[in-house]
Amino acid sequence: MTKIRSPIVTVCGHVDHGKTSLLDKIRKTNVQENEAGNITQKISFTRIDASLIKKRAKPILEKFKIPLEIPGLLFIDTPGHAAFTNLRKRGGSLADIAVLVIDINDGIKPQTAEVLKILKANKTPFIVALNKIDNISGWQTSKSLLSLEATENQATNVKQNFDEKFYTLIGALHSYGFNADMYSKITDFTQNLAIIPCSAETGEGISEILAIITALSQKFLKDRIKTKEQGKGIVLEVKKNRAINFLECILYDGKLSNKDEIAIASIEDSPIITKVRNIQEAQGPAPTNVPLNKKFKTETEVKAATGIRLQIISKEEILPGMPFQVINNNLEEIKKEFAEEISEEIKTDKTGIVIKADSLGSLEALLFLLKQKQIQVIQAGIGPITKKDIYMTNTLPDENKILMGFNVNIAEDANVDELKEIKVITGPIIYKLIENFEKWRENKLKELERQKLNDLPAVSKITILDFVFRNSNPAVFGVQVKGGILRKGERFINKNDEKIGQIKEIQEDKNNVQEATEGKEVAISIPGVNFERQLKKGESLYTNLSETEFRNFKKHKDLLTSNEKSILQEIATIKRRKNSTWGI
Repeated sequence: MTKIRSPIVTVCGHVDHGKTSLLDKIRKTNVQENEAGNITQKISFTRIDASLIKKRAKPILEKFKIPLEIPGLLFIDTPGHAAFTNLRKRGGSLADIAVLVIDINDGIKPQTAEVLKILKANKTPFIVALNKIDNISGWQTSKSLLSLEATENQATNVKQNFDEKFYTLIGALHSYGFNADMYSKITDFTQNLAIIPCSAETGEGISEILAIITALSQKFLKDRIKTKEQGKGIVLEVKKNRAINFLECILYDGKLSNKDEIAIASIEDSPIITKVRNIQEAQGPAPTNVPLNKKFKTETEVKAATGIRLQIISKEEILPGMPFQVINNNLEEIKKEFAEEISEEIKTDKTGIVIKADSLGSLEALLFLLKQKQIQVIQAGIGPITKKDIYMTNTLPDENKILMGFNVNIAEDANVDELKEIKVITGPIIYKLIENFEKWRENKLKELERQKLNDLPAVSKITILDFVFRNSNPAVFGVQVKGGILRKGERFINKNDEKIGQIKEIQEDKNNVQEATEGKEVAISIPGVNFERQLKKGESLYTNLSETEFRNFKKHKDLLTSNEKSILQEIATIKRRKNSTWGI
């Protein structure tokens, strides 16, 4: 008889929508209170055995006649500030099914949108845990703690408020390509996304979440959760303690013993071959006073699916997100599989930017989201930003001189001087990295385009003030800059296209300056002009442009201010009185 393993369930969503709190309620611990700033600091595992599912989800299992066939559920709580997608294996997500936590009062936030896109791309089945229903004004908690009953038994105004938020979310999910509805109304779960209202505070909806995950896993994932003998897993975190490497991993297929030799994939070289020294297995829900990740028990053999801590003999550097397999006279086959898996996930372009991430899965997620934005990547790697990355970025065109790092820092031996010419953006949230990159590139491209205007005259309109300090040789008088930039050396005309002359000097508060910006009142000197004969107070003067210069400005009009565009139009009007096709 074919054995099935516990489905792997990842809990994901926006940073503060209550993922860990919800999982706390499922396992009845208080991990959330122990987290710094109430944000999950590391990935953790929780095994919920079939007996506990039966106990917690009994009302719904019985109501909908759901049999209990799986041995349990393995929940993975991912950091809200990191991409849950570092939980990857070949061919898709490591998670068999996901719980996407959404705050009913907030709806879809940027990180929720990011998760939705990746779930869709990986074809990972998921349900929506619509959290914080107890925060709806006037909400009355159901004694049965079933959201199905709670949503129907609220006061009319509370029910209306809930329905409005619920259907707004359904509309938002539809825009991402998902047809969603209340789980109890769905007849075809292959076509519709199940929403389960819940509260991590009161416990409403928890039994429904457990029951529906169980039902969906048993109905649609049986082939996926069949186990084989060959032990396979993913390294989630690498920890060093007194020169001993500890690997926190998920064993997702087969079995692993402390006598096995395993191969761990490497980003560039051959796999790392090492013997297992010690295996510790994550236990079920822990007492409230024991940190969850310390509840490990030493075992001689473990079976999928389970969270484990491995102590290995090898001292080589192992990267998070890397797959591992038990070697059973099949090393060459494993090498080939690893090579295909890594090349499948790290596909770069012939041009673009340099990116780094903290794990293979995170890197793959970052590449996927950048591709969606048509942002090309020339080089991608795992680990901190190194000298090599900085040197590479310095060789790229100006618009690509940016180094993006997801959840990584700059290596200590990196040369700070080399960083002067490039932009480095790092952070723990992918959508913010991409947002910051897009802002930087937009400004950079504008800056590069603006440089093309440096060889052109400064567009300016000035109005003559009442102050005339000298009539001629040179004429010195006061002006106000009505628009653009008044620059030393530029030539000016009046409204009749008569040449007035070239500005020799500009003075502001008796100090010589090279230029004056819009709104400034300054004194200017123009040789070869007689103020009384050629100028009058209150009239406007304009930068004298050639047709070629005017056409160049038109080519780069997106770089001009609205005032500069207006001045250019006035100059064109003046010039076209004599030549109707001037500048066209």
